[in-house]
Formats: sequence, C-alpha cells, structure tokens
Amino acid sequence: MTEDVAAVLDQAREIVDPEPEEWEALEEGAEELIQRAQAAVSNLQVDAEVIRVGSTARGTWLSGDRDIDLFIKFSPELDRSELAQYGLQVGHEVLPSGQEKYAEHPYVTGQWSGFDVDIVPCYAVDSAKDIQSAVDRTPFHNEYVKENINPTLASEVRLLKGFCAGQELYGSNLRTRGFSGYILELLILEYRTAEKLLSAAAEWKPQVHIDPVGHAQETFDDPLVVIDPTDPERNVAAVLSENNFARFQHYAREFLRSPEIGFFESSAKQSISKTELNEELANRDTTLLALVFETPDLIEDDLYPQLRTSKQGITEGLTRNGFDVLRSDIAVSEDQTLILVEVDVEKRAAIQRHDGPPVHIKEHAEDFYNKYRDDGTVYGPFIEDGRYVIERQRSIQTAKEWCDSQQLLNVHHGTRIKDILEQNYEIKINNEIQSLLPEFEAALAEYFSPSP
Repeated sequence: MTEDVAAVLDQAREIVDPEPEEWEALEEGAEELIQRAQAAVSNLQVDAEVIRVGSTARGTWLSGDRDIDLFIKFSPELDRSELAQYGLQVGHEVLPSGQEKYAEHPYVTGQWSGFDVDIVPCYAVDSAKDIQSAVDRTPFHNEYVKENINPTLASEVRLLKGFCAGQELYGSNLRTRGFSGYILELLILEYRTAEKLLSAAAEWKPQVHIDPVGHAQETFDDPLVVIDPTDPERNVAAVLSENNFARFQHYAREFLRSPEIGFFESSAKQSISKTELNEELANRDTTLLALVFETPDLIEDDLYPQLRTSKQGITEGLTRNGFDVLRSDIAVSEDQTLILVEVDVEKRAAIQRHDGPPVHIKEHAEDFYNKYRDDGTVYGPFIEDGRYVIERQRSIQTAKEWCDSQQLLNVHHGTRIKDILEQNYEIKINNEIQSLLPEFEAALAEYFSPSP
C-alpha cells in the first residue's frame, strides 16, 4: 500500500466508522426493540424466536446508518398466511405507528427512537437449502458473517461500503443493481482488506469466481460469482449488473492511481438550466424524445425491471424502423416517469427499399413479382444483384410518429408499464423537454454529462 492510499484510507475511516456514542445509542435502541418483540411473541398462540440481523447486528454498519432489523422465526410447519398474520401482529405491537410493506410476504416497518426498524417474519428452517421464502436465508448469512468477522475486518468492510456508496454502487435492490452489504462482507473475508480487494479488482477479468467455503462448482453467467457459503446453488452477486461490475473496476483503478477522500463522499447532484439544455440539444444535432407517463404504484424492485424491459422494447422498435438509437435512459419521480430515447435522425426518407427473393428461387420470386407487378403505389419490381426489389412508401417517417403510433404499444413492455401507456402518455421532443425542468433536472443534467 502506498503512503497516499494509506493516508486516504485512514481519513476515510473517520467518515465511515461510527462514533462511540453512535454505537451506544444503537445498542440501547436494539436491546429495547428486542425486549418489545419478545414480549409480543410471548402473546402469540405459536412459538417464535426473535433474532437481530443485518449490518448493525454484525458491526459492519456505516456511521449515520439508523437501521435495526429484527426477524421473527416461526416453525416451517406454519402456513404462509399464518406466518404473515403472526408476523404482522408482532410488528404492530413493537411499532404501533408502523406501516405494512410487502415483499415475498408482508412485514412491518417504522421508526423507533430515531431508528429505522423492520420487523420481518421468516421460517426457522434447518438449512439455507430448505428456505420457503427468500428472507429465510438472512439468519444463515447473519450467523456466517458473525462467526467469521472480527473488529479489524469489520472496519475494512465499512471502508469498502463507503467506497461503493461514494460511486453509487452500494445496494442490491433492482434499481441500483450494485453490491449488497453481504457481498462486501464476503469480499473482505476473502481479500482481508479493502486495499487488497481494490488492487485485485483493478486486474479482474470476468468471470471472477469466489467460493468462500469450497462448495462444488456451479455454472453461472454473471461477471462476478460469489458462491453463497450457506447455499452452494446461489450466486450472491447475481443481481450485480455488468455495467456496475465494470464501474467498480474503473473506480478501483482511479482510486489507486490518484487516491482522494472524494471517493468516499457522495457527489452533489448536477444541475442544468433550460438555456443549457437547449444548447446541448443544438450541439448534438440529434433528436431526443421523452416518453412521459404516470409513475406506476409499484415497489422499486418491480418498477425498475419493468421500465428497463419497456426501454429495451422501444429502442429495438425504433431501430427496426430505421431510427438508430444513440442512447436511452429512464428517470422516475414521485408523479411522473420518463423513458428518454435519443435517435440520430428525426425523419427518414418518404420511401424505403424492400428486397424480394432471388429471381432463381422460382416459386417465391414469382409470388413476390406477381404481388407487386400491378401495384401502382410502389416503384418496381425491378432486378438488382439478381433479386427482385421494390421501393415503397414508408408508413412512418419520423421517430415521434412511431412513438405516437400503435407500434410503440406493440413492442415488449413491462406488464404494468404497458397498462399505463395504453391509458395515456405524452411525447416531448427536443426543446419541449425543457418543460420537465426542474422536476427532472438532475436526471437530464446527468444525461448530458455522462460519466462512468
């Protein structure tokens, strides 16, 4: 480790490590919540166990984090509906003003003494291989990390979390598609220090395969494979996108080349004015379209995959119709959602070429020729390079016309996105997009100033 890297990492510890007062407050809050949960469990008609999980239970949490996660473990014999019922009962007793949220099954989330608290029911299965719901894995992850980590390694985990948070790579939700806390804990257990991991990452070549406890090899297609030590059939890094794998590698190289504390700090949101936006559009001399519609009432892990599906369907549809897509993006606010698509030309020629079969393929060639020989709306058929060719009117000449047509709805969409688009959407083109400011200022500023 160079002196510069070491100095910056020491400085970063002051950002990521909780102060003693934070530790004390968190432990007091967690203990009080556990006691409340145990009291609530004692009132149930079934047996259950309260456990504390997550980074604050494992000592790997970042300064400023206020999360306390309690899991209520029930018998695997319990019906799913009863699990939900009893779990919500405990949750509401612990958090009287808590709200119900829904993942694979409902749970209660809320505030207690300044902490963000989740009360989650799960099954007390014997092995992660026997899980009945996704959250059943968490207690096994918790146990594995607690058995293998120590305060020194926990400090390295916090450094790594701080680094990833600074590059917006921290989080395994389907919006971010980055690194979960559990992945980062496993990576530190493998490489032992944040600096050694970053040095290794700078040289990574996909596929990177890490198997902490030597499970049998499984086949995965992901760029980073970290076999779950509690479940050999699961890649903990499966949610990490290819782009974010590459971004992590890029920033690891940048940090080692020029270590600065800024890598551990959140970047300020970019801004752009209407004048600057119009100047960017003029400089690029392309056509930028914004498909604007109501934001669906979906949790993020459902919303963002559906938006990406629709974005891909739209870009492929435009490309098939001759509008080459330079770049596309999505942006979401509480009320509205955008799918941005930038094409190289707004308008295509009035006619388009349509190649028929080679003349020597008699049956198909004659069918093609006879179909168009007396069609007064086309040019041809004529012969070029040994095949019949016609030129015909293009049904849609502009990208905006395509977006306003039924063709946009006919491409592959996320289910809920298509439902909303069938009801109503709006297309804004080029300078019209300035009306989306200031609501989408940060997203549009970032679009015109892209970075790794």
